[in-house]
Amino acid sequence: MSNKNKNKSGVVYSTNPNYSYDDDASEAETLAASQQKLYVRREVRNGKPCVVIKEFVGSADDLKALERALKSHCGVGGSAKDGDIIIQGDFHAKVKSYLEGKGYKTKG
Repeated sequence: MSNKNKNKSGVVYSTNPNYSYDDDASEAETLAASQQKLYVRREVRNGKPCVVIKEFVGSADDLKALERALKSHCGVGGSAKDGDIIIQGDFHAKVKSYLEGKGYKTKG
């Protein structure tokens, strides 16, 4: 499949001569820490333990900033993609206490 029309979200044809396709590529505004509820889970990926933080609502820059802060707090590697943060190693309690200290509500 061609990538040139991949982001059109189902618009095929319009009979309206004044129609212009509006690309909704804008990111969601970042909610305040007290309004977000993050799910912190232990998972095993490729045979290694990791901690996954899900349900972050905000821009990609804020997601990367939180990921960097968590990685430096735990002293390990990780990544952030698709709204999830993956921290390498079994640091569930350390990640959860850090997020709660920053004002996030956590579950898991």
